[in-house]
Order: sequence, then C-alpha cells, then structure tokens
Amino acid sequence: MNHGNRAAWQRAAEKYVREHDELLAEAAAGGSLTAGELAVLEPLLRTAPRVVHLLSGHGLDDVGLVRAGARQVVGVDFSSVTTGAAARRSAQLGLSCAYVIAEVPPVPLADGCAELVYTGKGALIWLADLGLWASEIARILVPGGHLFVHEAHPLVPLWTWDTDEPRVRRDRSYFARSHVNDTFPAHGAVERQWSMGEILTALADAGLGLVSLTEHSEPFWRPGGLEAAAWDGRLPNTYTLLARRG
Repeated sequence: MNHGNRAAWQRAAEKYVREHDELLAEAAAGGSLTAGELAVLEPLLRTAPRVVHLLSGHGLDDVGLVRAGARQVVGVDFSSVTTGAAARRSAQLGLSCAYVIAEVPPVPLADGCAELVYTGKGALIWLADLGLWASEIARILVPGGHLFVHEAHPLVPLWTWDTDEPRVRRDRSYFARSHVNDTFPAHGAVERQWSMGEILTALADAGLGLVSLTEHSEPFWRPGGLEAAAWDGRLPNTYTLLARRG
C-alpha cells in the first residue's frame, strides 16, 4: 500500500478510537456479521475452527465469529489504529481475538494455521497482488479448509449515489485498474479494482475450489441518511463467496 493510501486510511480509522464506547456496545450486542453471512458461516463455525481474518479493520466481525463458534480469531491488518482499537474491545469483552499489524499479502502466519479464512467488506480494494493473496490463503489453510468472502461487488465503483434512479458514473470503468475514492471513509485513497473473473481465476490458480457464489442487491455499508437508487434491489452491490482448499 502506498504512503498516501496508508495515511488516508489511518486518518479515517481514528473514528474507531473516537467511537470506542458505541462500538463496544455494538460488539457486546453480537458484532457485525449479517444474516446472509451467518447463513453460510454457521455450519463451518459449529466445528470451532481457528479463523484468520485478513484485513480485519475495526474487528467487529471478529466478535461475531467468536460468538458464532470460532475457537480463536487472528486479525491481520496494516493499520495500527484499527488493530489497536479492535484488540482493546476484544480484551474488554474477554474474547479470544488477537491482532497482527502487517501488509497483506504476504500473510505473516504459519502454514496450515487456519481452518477458515474470513475477509471482505472493503478488503480487496487494498490488494496490490491478487494472485499472491490467493496463494497465501491456500498456504495458511489446512487441507479442506475454507475461504469466506463477503465483499462489495466489482460493479459498485460504477454506481452513482443519485436518489432518483440508478446511473453509471462517466468517470469509471469496470475494467479500470483503480479509482480514487471520493467519499467517506477513505476519501482520496486509490482503490484497486478486481473483476469477478480475476477474483475467481486467482482462487482457482491457487487450488481453491469454488463452493458457492451469491450476488446481493444490498450494500454492506450505507452512509447515514442516504438512500441511493442503486441500492433499491435492481443492481448487484455485494457478493458472498465460499471456496475450499483441496
């Protein structure tokens, strides 16, 4: 990640420190996994897996993973601000979560250390090397282990936030390599774009077989008070992917 992106996200992440009490209350109430995520994850979490959360961000998903059955969650994120805030919350709640500050990829963890890798909700936009990301996931998973991704759909950078009807932005392309974020939370950061084909091919090349792929009209995040027409059920805004290491 370049210096500008790092600085932009570290500034944005300060909100997780300022809003500690609110986020602690949300964590105490169960975390931030959606019903759709849990529908896919619960059968896997019943086995009490060791989970690695790549680009773990604010850590509220980790709370949900532990509460749903994970034996332990190790979050890996480049931001010392987000990992510090997440570690403080999990310690206050007595949860089995630990955090590592590192760029991804590579992943500074041992081979075969996880039965489940969880990632998404704004994670893939920071990846500089999709192939290395996929091969590192395969390396840290045990044979038969799973990768779970819940992420913004690759078409999302094209949607405007107009409220009257959905429109495609004139300044963006599905096949572009990147775009500049012009909204909260990472305003000014350069975000990578990966097509669905590139994501699936990277996983296949790493030996991760697709189990399921579901596209959703609901975004994983909405800025307060805004109801964009692109979110009214006609366009894809997120997807849920489950893959398995052979």
